[in-house]
Amino acid sequence: MSTFSIIQQKLEQFIKKYYTNELIKGVILFFAIGLLWFIITLLVEHFLWLEPLGRTLLFWSFVLVEIGLFVRFIAFPLAKLFKLQRGIGHEAASRIIGSHFPEVNDKLLNVIQLNQNQRESELLAASIDQKAGELNPVPFKSAINFTKNVKYLKYAAIPLVIILLVNLLWDRDLFSNSYERVVNYDTAYEPPAPFSFVVVNNSLTAIENKNFTVKAITEGDVVPENATISFNNETYYLEQTAPGSFEYTFSQPNEALSFRLNANKVSSKEYTLNVVKTPSLLAFEMFLDYPSYTGKKDEVLKSTGNATVPEGTTVTWNVDTRNTDLVQLKTRDTAFNFTESEQEFSLKKGVYRKLDYAITTSNEALKEYENLSFALGVIRD
Repeated sequence: MSTFSIIQQKLEQFIKKYYTNELIKGVILFFAIGLLWFIITLLVEHFLWLEPLGRTLLFWSFVLVEIGLFVRFIAFPLAKLFKLQRGIGHEAASRIIGSHFPEVNDKLLNVIQLNQNQRESELLAASIDQKAGELNPVPFKSAINFTKNVKYLKYAAIPLVIILLVNLLWDRDLFSNSYERVVNYDTAYEPPAPFSFVVVNNSLTAIENKNFTVKAITEGDVVPENATISFNNETYYLEQTAPGSFEYTFSQPNEALSFRLNANKVSSKEYTLNVVKTPSLLAFEMFLDYPSYTGKKDEVLKSTGNATVPEGTTVTWNVDTRNTDLVQLKTRDTAFNFTESEQEFSLKKGVYRKLDYAITTSNEALKEYENLSFALGVIRD
């Protein structure tokens, strides 16, 4: 292999590295510019809330720009790297190498041009080999430095910083919401309302037959003067307690209900007010079994737990309940559980001294909701 052939191989290696370098730079710039254009597209939709026609134009302009960037920065270098498209020739490569190596200067270009003009002249061929031999030690490929592409990374960082700042300091759903509308460009979307309702109650759970007040505020650029609440196919005005703050009191609800808040053609989502059923006493009686020595006839007292009885009287409490899991008779230091059968509870106890007690009802949600105090006096023998 002649010395000039070696020079030609080194030039081909240089050209290959040259376009590899162009591809690396192109990928970085495609990412940077393409992502920045993507952000601009989404911000335009975020601020303008375009109609379907406007979003159609926005979508396809984005696609065309991205295709153009891909062709310019990635497809062209790839085509030239794999010889699918004509790239720089040996003369152009020699000029680039000559600008990087002062010792090469115009020697490399001169050798290329001499070879092109060669005509069966042994003297000229010897001159070409001599000049090529002088250039052979020069590492042509080192004229390309991949690390210089690091400077383009700062352009790729710009859109990433913008995305980070928007997510942290503005609206983390901004890009995702705009992206959905741009991609579905033929779908009509309503712009967001100028305000929204926020129910501020810690819990929307009322106790059966007790008033419950719903408290709500509005958030947004507009503060409505009046607001209404709709439930059970009826609508009522809310009470305004401060600008943007409203209340409504449900009167003794006994069943769960759904409601919405409305103002200036803006409606809230549907809320549900749950109602906790209360453990209640429906009927109460006390059966008094007197000691036989007294000669008194046993009797039943209804709707009261107070009485004065002879010492040793056996008292049976019978109560009918609703929504009740537990009934207890509680003294100062002891609690006695009633036995239960289908919401009917009973307890039997002998009374030998004065008894101050309370009867309580409970269920899973409400503990000792009803607490009725009574006293049994005792007549000593």
